[in-house]
Formats: sequence, structure tokens, C-alpha cells
Amino acid sequence: MWRAAAVRTLRGARSGAGALRAASGAAAAQLRRRLESELEDIRGAGTWKSERVIASRQGPHLRLADGGAGIINFCANNYLGLSSHPEVIRAAVEALEKFGAGLSSVRFICGTQSIHKDLEEKIARFHQREDAILYASCFDANADWEISVRWYTEQRMVLSVWHGQALLTPEDAVLSDELNHASIIDGIRLCKANKYRYRHMDMQDLEAKLKEAQKHRLRLVATDGAFSMDGDIAPLREICQLAQKYDALVFIDECHATGFLGPNGRGTDELLGVMDKVTIINSTLGKALGGAAGHPGVPCPILSPPSAGGYTTGPKPLIDLLRQRSRPYLFSNSLPPAVVGCASKALDLLMESNAIAQSMAAKTQRFRSKMTAAGFTISGKDHPICPVMLGDARLASVMAEDMLNRGIYVIGFSYPVVPKGKARIRVQISAVHSDEDIDRCVEAFTQVGRKHGALP
Repeated sequence: MWRAAAVRTLRGARSGAGALRAASGAAAAQLRRRLESELEDIRGAGTWKSERVIASRQGPHLRLADGGAGIINFCANNYLGLSSHPEVIRAAVEALEKFGAGLSSVRFICGTQSIHKDLEEKIARFHQREDAILYASCFDANADWEISVRWYTEQRMVLSVWHGQALLTPEDAVLSDELNHASIIDGIRLCKANKYRYRHMDMQDLEAKLKEAQKHRLRLVATDGAFSMDGDIAPLREICQLAQKYDALVFIDECHATGFLGPNGRGTDELLGVMDKVTIINSTLGKALGGAAGHPGVPCPILSPPSAGGYTTGPKPLIDLLRQRSRPYLFSNSLPPAVVGCASKALDLLMESNAIAQSMAAKTQRFRSKMTAAGFTISGKDHPICPVMLGDARLASVMAEDMLNRGIYVIGFSYPVVPKGKARIRVQISAVHSDEDIDRCVEAFTQVGRKHGALP
């Protein structure tokens, strides 16, 4: 009898498991249908983002995995050409050999090496700040706004700073440019502070929002220094003046400025003469500083494991507290030695001479002037990000593909990366492009633009 009961129980269990699998299979099938429909909508809208596979090192000329050779690369954040600079590569190899492939640990347990401390000191010195803290990427440095930090200025004013997923308290306020990088926006969404969004670089709107925010205890204005999609530069002088008038702090994301904006490449605050008025800077090791990693085109210090790199620099009490409380710092493995070696050498090269940055600026001007003369509209001003504004998403995609057929590697950007109706092909100039590279790019744009009706 007990055997019969056991058999019935076993059969019942098997039947139940079969029903569970069937239900699970139906849910999976429903999910698949929904996903495939959404993907088809993306294809139909002409906004599908293909990934081209590169079979060579990053640089002005590439070889693609499908056999394409001699491709001129105009879509990397490699502004100074340091991703393939021989001294930067040599520094990475030396760090790898001396300090190993990685730490297999977080910083406070057993993941801090002398090269980490040396690089943090060098970053603080470069930006002329008190201290700096390394992160896995700038995205997480921006997304980690989970700390409300209070410290005192020389005037004994109590200040509070949000950082990353950090939560300013509900008593505080953060004011953000509407076109800030996704990492800043995501950090603000997670923040418990009162949120204000001002129109892009509109100082009248910012002042109105600051007036409205006076009812809150503390105020923080957050902005990209250079906006990655439009190539324009934040009006930091005016922002800092308003911040001083309304007792606010200023935070800038310098991912698309560090290394080449300003007389010594220190960024937007140096370019506009307000280094002493900006409280906090986030930036990345993944663009001009050797391209180790970081957020994509995207304005910050902490995203792409296993090797990445970004940082926050500012007042020492803030940095000290981040070491104690910042979750991405406390729960992420240390930066690999090779990444640290690359960035350290890149900073050495920048502090020795600004010749590379000057070369990039001249080539940027060459491209912008020639494209404007050809009849294209180029967004931004004097920045190596040169968005060729087209408006139509499908046109941007088709033109970018046709450019590749002519040996020019560029990418079309459309919604949701940029607002609807503002599709563009983003061109990025590097110091290692030759004048011939730039002229060939302009010629290809002119031919493709006429072919597809973007030019008369």
C-alpha cells in the first residue's frame, strides 16, 4: 500500500513539474514574441544600432573583422591619440609585469596598491584639487549619489554634496541641465533630494529654478562640462556666478573635456577660468587619458568591468567620506594595474606639454570650417565632437553606412540617444588624424550628402 501511495505521489510531482514547465514555457514564449516585436519596431524606425567588430588596436586607422582595411576612424573618444601611444602602452605592460593582472579584491580589503595612491595624487594635482578617488568607471561615479556629505568651508558654511547613487536628503535640491549625460540623470533619479531640471544652458531658467530652490537647505547645480552629443560647452562662468549668488555648489562631469580643454588640458573649468569656483569634478580615464574604459560617449568614471577607470576629485573631506560610504567604491574590485599604468603615463605626457592638445584643436577647426563651407550644419563650437545635424534617423543611419563603404567610420545617432527629430552623425576629431584624413572625410560627406539629399 505504501508503495502504491509513493508511486502516486511521485507521479503527481512529475505531473506538477510538467505543468510548471509548460507554464514557464508559455511565459517565455510570450516574452519572446514581445521582444521580437519591439526589436522589429526598432529596425522599422531605422534606429537599429549595429556593432562593427574591430580587428586592430584603436587608432586613426582601423581594420574591421569582416575584412575591411584602411578604414579611417572618426567615431572614437580617443581625442589625443593616447590609446595607442607607445609610451602609454609600455607603461601598461610594465604595470602588468610588476603588479599583476588584477587585485581580486576591493580597495579596503586588500586591493590598494602603491600605483593606485600615486594616480589619485596625480589626478588631484592635475586638477588642482585637494584629493581624488578612483572608480571602476565615471558612470558609477555619477550614479553613486547615495551620500549626503557635510563639510565646512573657510567661512564655516555647512555644505552638502551628492555623489553617484547618492541621496541628498529630502531637505536638499539638485538642479540639472536637461541634456546632461545619462549617468548624471540616473544618479539624480535615485536621489531623494528635490529635483529641478533647467533648459539646456539656459541661464535665465537656471536662475528661476535657483530662486525656487531657495526654500531647500542646500542646492547643487549639476552639469556636463562638454556635452557629448552636441559638442557644446557649458557656460560655467555664468553658472558659477549664479551659484555664488544663490549659495549653491557646482558639480561638473568632465569626461569630454579632461586632457584637452583649457590652456593645460585641465578641462572646462580651466578653459573658462573658474577652477576655484567648481566644487566637484567627475571624469574618466576612458577617453583622452588613454582610453582604458569608462562610460560610452557618454559624459564618467565607473562602468565597464573588468577594466575601466574614472574618478571624483574635490575637497578632501568629501573624498575621505566616499572611501567610507560609497557603495561602488566599497563593493567593486580595484582598477587593474594596466589601466592605472596607462592613465598615469597619459597624465605625465599632458603635464609635460600641451602640444598634442593644440594639434587636436587645429584639426578640429579644419574639419568644422570645411564642413560648414560644404553646406553642413555642425553643432557645438570649437570642440572635437562635431555633430553633423541631419534630423532624420533613417537618413543618419543610411549615410553612416554609405560613409563606411567609402572608408570612413562614423556612427549615426538617433532616439533615444538624442531627442527625436535631432538625429545626427557624430564625428570626433583626434590629434592623430592627419590633414589628409580630415580632407578625405569631408569629401566623403559631401558625396554622400548629395547622394541622399542632405546637400543640394
